[in-house]
Parts: sequence; C-alpha cells; structure tokens
Amino acid sequence: MNVFNIVIAGVGGQGVLMASKVLAESALACGMDVKQNEVHGMAQRGGSVISFVRIGDKVCSPVVMPGTADILISFEPLEALRYVHYLKPGGKLVYNKVRINPSTVASGLATYPLDVEEQIIKACKDAKGIDALTIAKNAGNAKAVNMVMVGSVMKNLPIDEKVVGEVVKSLSKDKGVEVNLKAIAGGAA
Repeated sequence: MNVFNIVIAGVGGQGVLMASKVLAESALACGMDVKQNEVHGMAQRGGSVISFVRIGDKVCSPVVMPGTADILISFEPLEALRYVHYLKPGGKLVYNKVRINPSTVASGLATYPLDVEEQIIKACKDAKGIDALTIAKNAGNAKAVNMVMVGSVMKNLPIDEKVVGEVVKSLSKDKGVEVNLKAIAGGAA
C-alpha cells in the first residue's frame, strides 16, 4: 500500500489530538507503519489545531505536504476552508457544519465568512458537511464530536473498523466508552 495521508483540523478543545491518536493507534494495530505530527500551540486558547496521520507499508516522514492529503477531517467549517489546500486532486473532505468563532472573530478583529460552506464546495468537489454536534449529543455527550468525525470517514480509510472500536475502548479506559462507540457509529451512519 502506498502512503495514505490524513489531515485533521479544528479548534483547540475539540479533541483533534485524540482523534489523531485513535486513527494512528488503529493503523498500528492493523500492522501498518504510522507517523503522526501535530501543531497545537494555540490549542488551549481556542486557536487552530492541525494534526497529520500518515499510514502505509513504509512511512518516512510525519508531515503531510500541501496537495497530498487523501482525506481532510475538519471539526469546524472555517478550519476546513483554512486547510483545504492540503487535499490532493480528488481528495475527500468531511467537515462539521457547526461553527465555532475563532478568537479573532470573538474579539471583533475579524468577521466569520457568511458563505463559508459555499467557499468549501468551490474549493473541494468531494466535500461533505455533517452536524456532528447533534450526532454527538444523540450519542450521549456533546464532547464526542471528535469520535463522530472519526466515524464519518471510516469507510474511506484502510483501517479495520473493529480495530478502531478496540482502540477507543483502550484509550477511553472505561470513561465514556459507550458514548464514544455510539458517536463513531453515528458518524459512520
């Protein structure tokens, strides 16, 4: 298998790093080589967070270069637009439609684009927006948006879904296991 590149983007506190860890550990458990990298300097302040997961037979670098990502998973629409340039031609984008104002918008220094979803669709022909917050709430906890987003791309990944469930059980350590598994199933649906 060639290297499969995943970019995960969101806002600090949304669980981007946990989603990245679930995907990386699941790929490892499936016997693949994995490299992971994240940028989370502003994560505690609600700033932009991006994580790369690269999986394959042999992966040499943890960095996904712009124009090479197979999938972009975005936990927020503006973050999808900010990082869509990472997708390769024909790459897939799944994003949470629920808007979170970045600190610059909240402080009045910038405005949130009203046409963000139209801009996303122009930038990526294979973009799919979902209401991950409602799905997470239906699973039992609004904080499970990250697991909804993981579930939403499972059919497009070279990772066994059953292995993902086992990794989630292991990482959750009985805290929220059922909610996380329901959130993944909800996202997959």
